[in-house]
Amino acid sequence: MPGTSFNLCNLPPWVIASRGFVENPQTIEIQGVRDANRFLFRTLDAIEDPEERARRFDGYVSVKFQLHHWDDQATDGARKSIKNSYLRFLRGWGVDSSSLEGAVLKGWVESRLGIGPNFHREPIRGVESEAYARYAFDRMKGGARTNAIQSQLDLLYTFNQYELARRLPGERWLTLYRGQNDVEEHEVLEKVGRREAWVRLNNLCSFTDDRERAWEFGSTVWEARIPVPRIFFASEFLPRSILKGERELLVIGGETLVRTLLS
Repeated sequence: MPGTSFNLCNLPPWVIASRGFVENPQTIEIQGVRDANRFLFRTLDAIEDPEERARRFDGYVSVKFQLHHWDDQATDGARKSIKNSYLRFLRGWGVDSSSLEGAVLKGWVESRLGIGPNFHREPIRGVESEAYARYAFDRMKGGARTNAIQSQLDLLYTFNQYELARRLPGERWLTLYRGQNDVEEHEVLEKVGRREAWVRLNNLCSFTDDRERAWEFGSTVWEARIPVPRIFFASEFLPRSILKGERELLVIGGETLVRTLLS
């Protein structure tokens, strides 16, 4: 998995992506996000209704990044830059995780956590490979007309971690499921049993908490116990998410123990 020793969080990338992290999850804090947005989280602390918290979060992001002023801009390029919020990238991922939007989301994981992708349209074997160059081009092109998209995604991750702690206090793992037709996206590291293996997940990939729904997305379904800090986004937490009906969760990759389910 290509990556870097540099990141913008409290843990090094090799810790977050390790088996040890799976067995003993630790809190991941993106540098400065909580402190810079402490008003938001103080406000959320006083709200019991999760739907209202989601609306407050969405409104806060809209105001902070002036997303509601997109039609006031003087040029078409400026209007697109403001209009293309984090929701555009979640929708793009929902259509194709190897899209330009998918490259931007994978790029967030790489820049903030130091964990690079091992698949984007094709397997990525290293940072000097042509496949990595194509991913980097998609990431650059996808993020060109946005307003501080990396900072928006910082807030999205931090809000999702906040909501997980509020809704599931004390939980360190979630059992999730991934349906797929082609497992080439993920590197098998070690077979543990007939149906279990340690794999290196792509740096960002989709799961669901609905076992039956997972079969709608592929002929092979994996079950995995995912550390809560590796959950980047849970679609049920946002009122306007296009992924909401699919109960999709976007999971930060690394070494993960998976079990192949029988249909």
